[in-house]
Amino acid sequence: MDILNKLEGLASRFEEVSTLITDPSVIADQPRYVRLTKEYSELERLLNARNKYIQVQKNITDALEILESEQDADLRKLANEELALSQQQLPEIEEEIKLLLIPADPEDGKNAIVEIRGGTGGDEAAIFAGDLFRMYSKYCELKGWTVNISSFSESAMGGFKEIIFSVTGANVYGTMKYESGVHRVQRVPQTESQGRLHTSAATVAVLPEADELDVQINEGEIRWDTFRSSGAGGQNVNKVESGVRLRYNWKNPITGAEEEILIECTETRDQPKNKERALSRLRTFIYDREHQKYIDDIASRRKTLVSTGDRSAKIRTYNFPQGRITDHRINYSIYNLAAFMDGDIQDVIDHLIVAENAERIKEAAL
Repeated sequence: MDILNKLEGLASRFEEVSTLITDPSVIADQPRYVRLTKEYSELERLLNARNKYIQVQKNITDALEILESEQDADLRKLANEELALSQQQLPEIEEEIKLLLIPADPEDGKNAIVEIRGGTGGDEAAIFAGDLFRMYSKYCELKGWTVNISSFSESAMGGFKEIIFSVTGANVYGTMKYESGVHRVQRVPQTESQGRLHTSAATVAVLPEADELDVQINEGEIRWDTFRSSGAGGQNVNKVESGVRLRYNWKNPITGAEEEILIECTETRDQPKNKERALSRLRTFIYDREHQKYIDDIASRRKTLVSTGDRSAKIRTYNFPQGRITDHRINYSIYNLAAFMDGDIQDVIDHLIVAENAERIKEAAL
């Protein structure tokens, strides 16, 4: 089927949405207004791609007509060049349109909350969890994203038993979601006196940060405590009760059981800011659990584990003696481990995005 047939009715819907987002009653209905402005942006990109496709088709037709009717060598040369360029562009624009036609993951544009925990391997697992945090911090710095640590539990030998941090920027979750899963490391640990190779693991969970429109919370039912933070920061940390702890009873929609959620935040020395960030983590926790069915549905349809959200799946191995990183979801290996641990992870993420897009196009039968 001609790709343009799939875009019929697009222009009229675009005009309709353009009118709606200027209507005061729509603007007053924030959830609807947010949905419509997002749809407007998506339709605009599709219409631009459609117009580009039509123009390239016209360029091909015009070039062919010149080659059939003209004898002038210079004109024929220009027509041949235009024809070659346009024939190259046409499938590229078609691929772009196919990707735009696939419904975008509504969570991709969100900020993210990342949780890293040392797994099997004891002290070495905690050290590796610290290495992963440093790797992501460097990557976020390269992307111009902001990292804020919410809470952490340090290991006696270095690294972290657990560290939770938020990442703020453009399309953070849509990029970082590929990091969810079990990361395995093979190396001679700092804690190993015999020089033997060990295998350890750390788990990474990347959650889309929920905003107030995503989750309904009765803030009056939240029970707050304050406490004195510990760690670096001078005398103020120990003297001022800047750390906050919230408890909230929540009914799990899948099991029907009531659960108590406990969240602590010692991110800043400012108690109101810590409260705000603890609330953000509460919203994200509930949003993540309530959307687990959506994630499970994707996992059941997909043949690969590119970004199903399955946090128990072993996704990547870091082999230090060989200087190799292998991503098991796409069976892709590279040998630049030192640079990778310094935040140069975009190449692997790009390969994962390509693999997932190919899968989604096949799924949508485009």
